[in-house]
Amino acid sequence: MGFCSGDVVKLSWVVLVILVGCVREMEGWGYKISWEDVELDEYDYEMVRRRVGERDVREGDFVALERESGRNRFIVVDGNGRGDSATVQGAVDMIPDYNSRRVKIYVLPGIYREKVIIPASKPYISLIGNQNAANQTVITWGDKASDIAKDGTVLGTYRSASVTVLSDYFCAAGITFQNSVNAAVGSTGMQAVALRIAGDKAVFYGVRIVGTQDTLLDDTGSHYFYQSYIEGTVDFIFGRARSLYKDCIVHSATKTYGAIAAHHRDSPYDDTGFSFINCTINGSGKVLLGRAWGNYSRIIYSYCNIDDIISPPGWSDWGYPSRDKTAVFGEYECKGKGADRKYRVPWSKSLSYYEAKPFLDLGFISAEKWLGL
Repeated sequence: MGFCSGDVVKLSWVVLVILVGCVREMEGWGYKISWEDVELDEYDYEMVRRRVGERDVREGDFVALERESGRNRFIVVDGNGRGDSATVQGAVDMIPDYNSRRVKIYVLPGIYREKVIIPASKPYISLIGNQNAANQTVITWGDKASDIAKDGTVLGTYRSASVTVLSDYFCAAGITFQNSVNAAVGSTGMQAVALRIAGDKAVFYGVRIVGTQDTLLDDTGSHYFYQSYIEGTVDFIFGRARSLYKDCIVHSATKTYGAIAAHHRDSPYDDTGFSFINCTINGSGKVLLGRAWGNYSRIIYSYCNIDDIISPPGWSDWGYPSRDKTAVFGEYECKGKGADRKYRVPWSKSLSYYEAKPFLDLGFISAEKWLGL
């Protein structure tokens, strides 16, 4: 049975699609996120001044200047209309699909009431606000899981996110991500995500992530949260990702009970989990350090300062006793009244140095392959 001309055309298209896919995979090889990607320098501030203050300068001049200097592309968001876009989503939409260069979106101080989605087709985006006062630049929305979407379906937890990031090599600094829903503990359908991160290789530096139930959906991928603030009541850090939280403030806002983290891991061979290093755990109520959302849930706290807000058992198997044998819940060299392990569930671990070592530095998220901080 021979090939006809139509078969040759079809085969050519298949080969082209495969080659394009391979090129896109290779674009990230050797690339590492640096401090330059999460901060503004003098050049960047000059670009802001020109965009906001000198409206007689044409956009083409900016593009030419950036091209000549070899610098990253730069977009300014100003809710007062003086920038390149009045909305964050508008700035994201300006970026071409499958861009291969870092694009910095500088968001001027203000409250941006919008729902933002960064699709998988737009990698290498930095979202940067006021790096000295993240609370001055706020992206906020108020969807919850029980809301009805435009297509008539129930929104669900994942689609409730105020900001959704599906792309790789994303960075954020000096921004507050907020879901404005004030969910009472134990209420139904009130899960309300402030930030969902499902792209791989992401950095969050000096950000604030604020909500109540299910605040941060740390969904999939490898992520680094550094010197950031995360607030909520129940399972307010949850997902399937492999993430390291270093020098962060984790703040419980419940007045009664709650839980900090809920990790989902289906196999002992899944290289995922949440590692909290040198974090401050404070706030109100009595909360659990973590809950076993999946059979092999993995959450580790090391060198953390834990206030007296932890429910004595510390951990929960989510009502599945079999998970007592498979979940990996550990504490290492933590201090504070909340670090007292006297009444912890017996299946949680007080780790030795050698047990804790894989979780104690950036190696846990294979940072040597993609981080240059």
